[in-house]
Amino acid sequence: MASKTPLPQIPGTNPFDGEYAKRGYALNKMCFSFNSAENRAEFLKDEEAYMRKYGLTEPQAAAIRAKNVLQLLDAGGNAYYLAKFAGIFGLDMQDIGAQQTGMTKDEFKAKLVAAGK
Repeated sequence: MASKTPLPQIPGTNPFDGEYAKRGYALNKMCFSFNSAENRAEFLKDEEAYMRKYGLTEPQAAAIRAKNVLQLLDAGGNAYYLAKFAGIFGLDMQDIGAQQTGMTKDEFKAKLVAAGK
């Protein structure tokens, strides 16, 4: 049997591995459902009932309520599925980048512009 090599630690990140996939299954399944406009409308009508329908854990539900992408990632969320959730509230990748860096969106945008020069 081959030995399992640990993943390299990258400060501020959580590698999406099998453990995170299992932890985030319900959350990612719910976010995948947002591919349907009908499901997005149902979620917006009663977020709590929609989260119960998918069996989210309390930390997952709290992160959804806070619209905090970093907490969602820590709760097992996959970035590709979370983009569906973020889109419901008009959040884009710059909003998410700002959350990840602790900056305002304007500060994050200015950082991107400066990096491109």
